[in-house]
Amino acid sequence: MHAHWYFDFVSPFSYLQLGKVLEWQDRLDITPVPIAFGAVLKHHGQLGPAEIPGKREFTYRFVQWQAERAGATLRFPPQHPFNSLAALRLCIAAGTTWTAIEAIFDHLWRGGNAGVTAGDLAGVAAALGIADVEKALADPAVKDALRANTDGAIAAGVFGVPTLEAGGEVFWGNDATPMIEDWLAHPRHFDTDEYRRLAALPSGVERRR
Repeated sequence: MHAHWYFDFVSPFSYLQLGKVLEWQDRLDITPVPIAFGAVLKHHGQLGPAEIPGKREFTYRFVQWQAERAGATLRFPPQHPFNSLAALRLCIAAGTTWTAIEAIFDHLWRGGNAGVTAGDLAGVAAALGIADVEKALADPAVKDALRANTDGAIAAGVFGVPTLEAGGEVFWGNDATPMIEDWLAHPRHFDTDEYRRLAALPSGVERRR
């Protein structure tokens, strides 16, 4: 079964889910899709969790707790949220390979390094075989690919990262990892009358924006 994994390097939850995504490749044909999370939030008229006081602090504690619980090494970059466009473009310039994805995530979230400028990412780029990182990040084809990825994600109903889409199912967030594994073991788990009822449940109130 083919699947898409939508992610952004600004998301620590994407970093934490990556290990499981790599394991799922023996059961799913997964295409990784780097997207600009900020553009997705703008499309839906939302703020990110790190942009809301109180929620920002809790989210960071929750990320650290999830990492500790999973036995994963995690160190926040110097600033967060940060502009992840350079990292996303580097990923695309390097072919959006799993090797590139792991290297960039490790640089940012395992090493706790900055990744906002070409200079910040020069070492990772060199390791991925890209000598002129500034030229690679400025390539119009790379920019167009990221824009197309993001537009495609929005069209597919993506509203957050990480998101796994497979077999008509959409799973959002690292919190949904156990749900995905349950679905992989029991593909018809969500094909019931109650889940269909939930999908069509009417709203009883709508707040004005």
